[in-house]
Amino acid sequence: MRGYVYQLVLLALVVFVIYEAASNAIENLRAQKIASGFGFWHNAAGFDVNQKLIPFSASGSTYGQAFWVGLLNTLLVASIGIVLATFLGFFIGVARLSSNWILAKLAMIYVEVVRNLPLLLQLFFWYNAVLKPLPEARNSIALPGNIFLNNRGLIAPSPIFGPGFSMVTLALFIGIIAAIGFYIWSKRQQEATGKQYPNGLIALALILVLPLIVFVIIGMPLTFDLPQQGRFNLTGGFQIFPEFVALLVGLTTYTAAFIAEVVRAGILAVSRGQTEAAHALGLRPGPTLKLVVIPQAMRVIIPPLTSNYLNLTKNSSLAVVIGYPDLVQVFMGTVLNQTGQAVEMVSITMAVYLTISLVTSFFMNIYNKRMALVER
Repeated sequence: MRGYVYQLVLLALVVFVIYEAASNAIENLRAQKIASGFGFWHNAAGFDVNQKLIPFSASGSTYGQAFWVGLLNTLLVASIGIVLATFLGFFIGVARLSSNWILAKLAMIYVEVVRNLPLLLQLFFWYNAVLKPLPEARNSIALPGNIFLNNRGLIAPSPIFGPGFSMVTLALFIGIIAAIGFYIWSKRQQEATGKQYPNGLIALALILVLPLIVFVIIGMPLTFDLPQQGRFNLTGGFQIFPEFVALLVGLTTYTAAFIAEVVRAGILAVSRGQTEAAHALGLRPGPTLKLVVIPQAMRVIIPPLTSNYLNLTKNSSLAVVIGYPDLVQVFMGTVLNQTGQAVEMVSITMAVYLTISLVTSFFMNIYNKRMALVER
């Protein structure tokens, strides 16, 4: 009974604190004559965003559309950063254990330098020290393929899809489904017979060759809008803004340093006898690492790897310091300054980051269970 009494008292204290905080917030908003609620969602925004994945303009868009613009920009940089950081982190983590002394030391220096410098400082370095000193638009650096580089970003040819390109997209989707199906079938065949198949090459052929054949058959419905360099500016093409590049490179290199240590720890957790047994069976170092060591190390790598994915997504909110229009910069910055709806803005933003983190953890936990040891 005493335990129940303690829990009821604790619950009452929590409810009291929440009630007092809500009452205080409502009273302050009323004193400042700030209306509460979400009526601002459909009001005209009155500002523009330079990078947007959906249509948005200062005259015809609302605060609700500004929220989706910021959210999509956050998801874009986070998803690309997770993929790039994973590949880079795995490479550096394996390189730290390489028998090549120079490669191992370079990997160690990278990890010790990058992970011990504040991410905010690294973002400033990539943005102000690397990208801002690039030449102006009229003196752009010309790269092969009608690509230009300047302090406004990277300007490249913009694809223009013809009316039949949807068939190519459908063929790509079918190729991906076929590649996944073949991978599952080949794994079952390998478990049953021991025979291995070149899964990577066959999957690549299904994903690339099938859409390419459809692309050629229907008459190549794809053209490009090439950028043209004038006296003072560039016209045409599409632009990758320096704020996006600085944020992506900073997040990728910073998170990869932590992933590298996770990978190194996972590999070292695998018994040395596993490697010796694989060598005794005639496997070379490459196949031993790929087929024997890494699959066992993944059971140790996945849980902390999930935390690094979550940290990368949350660290993307530092985009506000270099002007990248992510959710925090657009919604918690511009929209909040114009509407004054602080409680609603903070609540929505916190709910978004919490949802992204929970969804990421959910899928990583499913993958972790699939990789876990099956015991009686």
